[in-house]
Amino acid sequence: MLRTLAVPFRNLTNAGFVAITLAGQPHPLAVTAKLSEWKVQLSEHRVAPGVVIFTVTNVGSIPHALEVEGQGVEQETDVIQPGASATLTLTLTPGTYDVYCPVGEDSHKKLGMQTRLTVAAERAGNDAMSSGYGGTAMHEAQAIKVTGGGPVIQILPGPFPFPDSAAPILQAFGAEREGLESQVKNGPYSNIVAPTSGTFTFIAWDKGTVRDSVDGVAEFATQDGARWKLVLDRVQTRDVPHHPRFGGVIFGLYYHGITQVHTPLVPTINSAVALWAFGHLYKNDVLVTDTAMVHVMLLSHTRRDGDFTIACWDCSKNKIDELQLQILPGPGEPKFDAPGGFLFVNWEQSHSRKLAS
Repeated sequence: MLRTLAVPFRNLTNAGFVAITLAGQPHPLAVTAKLSEWKVQLSEHRVAPGVVIFTVTNVGSIPHALEVEGQGVEQETDVIQPGASATLTLTLTPGTYDVYCPVGEDSHKKLGMQTRLTVAAERAGNDAMSSGYGGTAMHEAQAIKVTGGGPVIQILPGPFPFPDSAAPILQAFGAEREGLESQVKNGPYSNIVAPTSGTFTFIAWDKGTVRDSVDGVAEFATQDGARWKLVLDRVQTRDVPHHPRFGGVIFGLYYHGITQVHTPLVPTINSAVALWAFGHLYKNDVLVTDTAMVHVMLLSHTRRDGDFTIACWDCSKNKIDELQLQILPGPGEPKFDAPGGFLFVNWEQSHSRKLAS
């Protein structure tokens, strides 16, 4: 991806070409773009061919950028810090263009920061497309089936190391800093683990903001000998700590660590699938809650063989071979004896397949 600006008025030798390009368009068109978590808002979604000046403002809380791609064009702004602005000047020919945030190797785009711009000779009514996490206008429904079983590692409460580079990043979280610092002291990614066993099979569908779904069952034991069963049948798309509009089902996400997506306190990873759900949780065949909060990731290898301590801080190039499950009390519920976090060491992933919308 290029990080240069296309400036059509470079010198006088281009004047003849510019005069032809701008016929019928006496002045460049102005389009404003607002970037936030996780959406791109354009003032116009349909413009005439010619020179278009994008004025891009980051109204979010983390760095973003804007890229325009299509009809042979692929150009982007530099990374824009929260509260700052940038401009991007392009000469656009008729056709459709993808407009998105390329930060985090397109992770921000996958989280919903994408929309489209149509360039046509005649202006039409406002045909703005919804953009934001999981927007269905540009999203093709997909499903993935994951099966894990055999050895399971229970992640016990305790401190875990994190890179020095994460310390200044904590300052940016403001009131949430205290909660993040407590994770440093007490998990849920500690290096204190215990071997156990279990199985976990689920199918997850990525269909957009309100249509994502999951169907799965996990059964496992904990260090104290208790038997647990978790039934997943609905995703949750509510805001989660640190970044808004983060939930549901997402495929192929590059996040955590240095990616500027979610908490920097854990290693940088790639995931085949990440999902957030509510689950029915049973302990020794007795229902504990119907609204356990569940986070699942099929992610790149982060743990060392043998003692399963965290082995890397940029694990994004590692093989995707860890199936992680976290279970916490539901919103507003008193803290119960939640089983915590687990790694299913052996798993088998089926091929992803597209489903009819």
